[in-house]
Amino acid sequence: AGGRCSGSWRAMSPAYVPFLPQIRGSRARALPDRALVNCQYSSATFSTGERKRRPHGDRKSCEMGLQLRQTFEAAILTQLHPRSQIDIYVQVLQADGGTYAACVNAATLAVLDAGVPMRDFVCACSAGFVDSTALADLSHVEEAAGGPQLALALLPASGQIALLEMDARLHEDHLESVLEAAARAARDVHTLLDRVVRQHVREASVLLGD
Repeated sequence: AGGRCSGSWRAMSPAYVPFLPQIRGSRARALPDRALVNCQYSSATFSTGERKRRPHGDRKSCEMGLQLRQTFEAAILTQLHPRSQIDIYVQVLQADGGTYAACVNAATLAVLDAGVPMRDFVCACSAGFVDSTALADLSHVEEAAGGPQLALALLPASGQIALLEMDARLHEDHLESVLEAAARAARDVHTLLDRVVRQHVREASVLLGD
């Protein structure tokens, strides 16, 4: 995706420290049958051309955090860790379109590296309809054009949709082509992430002598 972001976790890689989720703050938030997923989104003041202050907790950040939480609740096996909390922190360092998709893909790698059990990869991509053409992974210029935009988060193995959002009206005749463009790009992202994760596991196994 066009944006660059970093994800952080409160647990290290399982190669070094076992994943031990826990509740921070009031235990009244604890869920008896599953883990609580907490996602916080922020963007650096230098991430775009406009150097205006972006306070933590503004409307856009809250909406993005909610979207990320809904996305990862659909993928993480939260029932394996009842009365626990899983924190996901994402910060955008450079925004050039596709911010949500970049956050999801980066956070997916962080979740896997932390050893959090998941049903599948979560791979995301944006798509839009520009000049009568369905385009995937929109740039900032293409997003600023004001056309219909779609954000898709996909669980590639099952084909299930974790999140689907559109921010403008689009004729139903064009919806299928735009959705397919986003899904195809998300599957391409999965192919890349799967290769990188497998390579990382092989390298970690060699270092640990397994």
